Amino acid sequence: MIKVAPSILSADFAHLGRDIEAISTADYVHVDVMDGMFVPNISIGIPVVASIRKVTDLPLDVHLMITKPVRYVEQFCDAGADIVTVHAEAAAGYQLERAVEMIHAAGAKAAASVKPHTPVEVLAPVMAQLDMVLIMSVEPGFSGQSYIEGSERKVARTVELARAVGAAPLIEVDGGIGVKTAPLVAAAGADVLVCGSAVCGADDPAAAIAQVTQAAEAARAAALASKEA
Repeated sequence: MIKVAPSILSADFAHLGRDIEAISTADYVHVDVMDGMFVPNISIGIPVVASIRKVTDLPLDVHLMITKPVRYVEQFCDAGADIVTVHAEAAAGYQLERAVEMIHAAGAKAAASVKPHTPVEVLAPVMAQLDMVLIMSVEPGFSGQSYIEGSERKVARTVELARAVGAAPLIEVDGGIGVKTAPLVAAAGADVLVCGSAVCGADDPAAAIAQVTQAAEAARAAALASKEA
């Protein structure tokens, strides 16, 4: 019911293949792409995504933190991305709609994301076309940050907006997610949890994935039981 997407931003890039193998029990590999302009950091690009595609059968969840993502969405799809996420702040207006169309046309699933201080309502024009919505629970750009309290309310609001247009995209949360915070967002309706240091920085990544999943699913079950009562 709950899916975990470890972020390789917290992996050892000198041993990336090894670290991806260590998270083989996860549901996705989360790949953070940064251009140093949209966020104050530079990470990996298209060649690395293509290389990762060769060493894992897990779906690649590629998060584009770049300006004007319409320039590159097709290339990331061609490199092996299964899901491509673009930021509403980087693809305003028709560009967001165009990016979603291009991702689907390339055969991948389309997702859109918002930063912590951006209202999720900006995604309303494309909500019905999205396969996933990514809620940032930290300011994007660096791993190891602490979860912003109250982010779970944004998750719940996303569920409401999606239902209002008859859509049911997966809801993903990224930033400071671990055993303690996963239950908060899962209870609010999150389906996919991006875990960086909580998994890739753990001594036993597989055990960490299992612990996060168990904690999140227990919280989701309790929330659903409470609604039915």
